[in-house]
Amino acid sequence: MATGTTRTTGSGLGEYLRVRRERVRPGDVGLPEGARRRVPGLRREEVALLAGISVEYYLRLEQGRDQRPSDQVLDSIARALRLDTDAENYLRELARPSRAARAGPSGPERVGAGVRSLIDNWTTTPAHVHGRYMTTLAANPTAVALSRFFSPGVNTLHAAFLEPEMRALYRDWDGMTAKAVAYLRSAVGSAVDDPRLAELIGELSLRSERFRTLWARQDVRQKTSGVTLLLHPRVGPLDLRYEKLALPGAPGQVLVTYHAEHGSPSYERLRLLAHLATRPSPGTTVPGTTAPGTAAARGTRDAPGRA
Repeated sequence: MATGTTRTTGSGLGEYLRVRRERVRPGDVGLPEGARRRVPGLRREEVALLAGISVEYYLRLEQGRDQRPSDQVLDSIARALRLDTDAENYLRELARPSRAARAGPSGPERVGAGVRSLIDNWTTTPAHVHGRYMTTLAANPTAVALSRFFSPGVNTLHAAFLEPEMRALYRDWDGMTAKAVAYLRSAVGSAVDDPRLAELIGELSLRSERFRTLWARQDVRQKTSGVTLLLHPRVGPLDLRYEKLALPGAPGQVLVTYHAEHGSPSYERLRLLAHLATRPSPGTTVPGTTAPGTAAARGTRDAPGRA
């Protein structure tokens, strides 16, 4: 898996500790900055001191020679590195990967008929379901009208970084891409070596400097709601709230909906967009979004029954 200039320790846990250590400024934890520091962030011995563990033990963790730290050690390291809740949860997942995360999906990801019927009935609410690899599995006509890259079979992460049309759609493309990568890392947990996921990350790392930089930062954010700012080519500016809801009984599948404040200009524009929406023809694909052999291309084959 290509990760740009990121160094490797041979351990997902060790690599995460190193990156997070280098991003903590000494002044943030009450240590003197010093003018002669040769490393970014904290030194290993400083993390060990703050966490109340030996330097030798912390070194073993970063080097991947000890990958079973106790809960007490994880608590102490999380405090030392000033990890928020999402980052701390990710740290624990790396230390104790779940069996489901290691195994990944056992077959093609499919959206239940009930969920498909539900989102199709939301005629003025754009809604789509993406799977474990950020490939859209189902979408209603209003979501496709919002962006053709929300069509079933399209990998939205792939499109976000590699399609100029997506960059033009998002008024805050930098912020959107940063949140998308942090969300992906949170969603996949310890399964970063999943072959399909590794292929997608590797392709994006090679083709997008922005993705390569963001992935190397090891940011983690389980952002399930917020505001997205769009500039739609047909209806103009849209300020939309989004909600991401995990689907029970379908590991890795997330329902994403968009809505606007009632009576706002964005609300009226969204209603106009819904009126303009047309249902895509069966078998329709979006040109330029999938390449043979990529995870995105396989996402198209794994998304039966287009919405």
